[in-house]
Amino acid sequence: MQYILEGMIFGLTLSFLLGPIFIVLIQSSLENGSKAGLIAASGIWISDIIIAVLALKFIQNISPYVQSKSFVFWVGLVGGVVLISVGIATFFKKAIINFKGEPMGRSGIFSYWIKGFMVNTVNPFTFIFWLSTIASFVGKRNLNQVESWLFVGSILITIVITDTIKVVLARIIRKRITLHRLSLINKIAGIALIVFGFILLLRSVV
Repeated sequence: MQYILEGMIFGLTLSFLLGPIFIVLIQSSLENGSKAGLIAASGIWISDIIIAVLALKFIQNISPYVQSKSFVFWVGLVGGVVLISVGIATFFKKAIINFKGEPMGRSGIFSYWIKGFMVNTVNPFTFIFWLSTIASFVGKRNLNQVESWLFVGSILITIVITDTIKVVLARIIRKRITLHRLSLINKIAGIALIVFGFILLLRSVV
């Protein structure tokens, strides 16, 4: 029970952080409803699961590599470019409101999913969070397999629940969203993603 509670606390803490992941999740929900938000969220969840499992299973081999200067540089460089590209596309994207929940098509579904997956995967904070958390709360405490999976699983489940709540809340407020307001939100979200991208670039070279 202790490890489940600790995992829930970490998951809640992570869910309250405002960053590129939060922006993509809310912007997708406002743009095309809960389905789009959940599709983007599923990309984020899959990315988190992959990184968490790798960190849990290979922490001793991955840690020295991830902490190297070359890894930080290339992740920051690639991540910065991806975030800036997504930000520019979001800024200039035409506002579309789909209150009727009309089908998005395969390309639309894939675009939302890949956006969530890529923004989470190229974000160095994702690696830092999982590696530092698992190293500190699993590695140093010598937790067994069951305890480790309870801890990590609780974090992941909490993230899924809180992200779903964000999508539902976005659905509630979207009834008050007009095309003009959504266009403004897209521009603000685009600028925010561009800023996050430049921050990553600066951190990778400084």
